[in-house]
Amino acid sequence: MAKGSSINGNADGKNGSNKSYTIKGRGNVSRSKMVKEVKQGKHPDTHVVKVDGVEYARNNPNHNKPDNIDD
Repeated sequence: MAKGSSINGNADGKNGSNKSYTIKGRGNVSRSKMVKEVKQGKHPDTHVVKVDGVEYARNNPNHNKPDNIDD
């Protein structure tokens, strides 16, 4: 789990993928809801990536590794 981020991937899907995320102050949010919110611009510094046809939320890369989802 990322230490500096307010969004953390839960690694609760197949092979450790993120089926849900924990958002500080909100609790658990499904992957589909998280992706939708990112696309709506509700989470600045976060973008959507598509892996094997499935969309996931990722923090924009920076040089502070603890800020990044799943780093």
